[in-house]
Amino acid sequence: MEIVGQWLRKVRARTRNEQGLGLVEAVVAVGIVASAVVAFVTALSAGSMAVRQADEMVMAESLARNQLEYVKGEPYDSQAASYPLVEAPDGYAISVEVISIPGGDDDIQHIVVTIQRGDENVLTVEEYKVNR
Repeated sequence: MEIVGQWLRKVRARTRNEQGLGLVEAVVAVGIVASAVVAFVTALSAGSMAVRQADEMVMAESLARNQLEYVKGEPYDSQAASYPLVEAPDGYAISVEVISIPGGDDDIQHIVVTIQRGDENVLTVEEYKVNR
């Protein structure tokens, strides 16, 4: 206990002439806290944007996969320029393009599925459909 008392007396003696927190110290402390808050808000914003982009990509991949499975389940049509579309959620659009293979067999089609959100292409997937 005597050691703690000696330590407190030394601290009081050293700080006796100080009147409190100065303006410079207060400004520095506010600057440090403000920097930490800005860094935290920036990290939250970046995380939110990354989650939104990941959700958009997951939705686009799911729509493309569903559309390709639907096209493969449809009867083969060698004259088709497109196939029926699956229903897309609001904000998304699906397009299906059927490309004939030049000089190739009429029993093979190159299918291109494009997923759009707004005016931006989010995902394009290509697959082949075979007449079986």
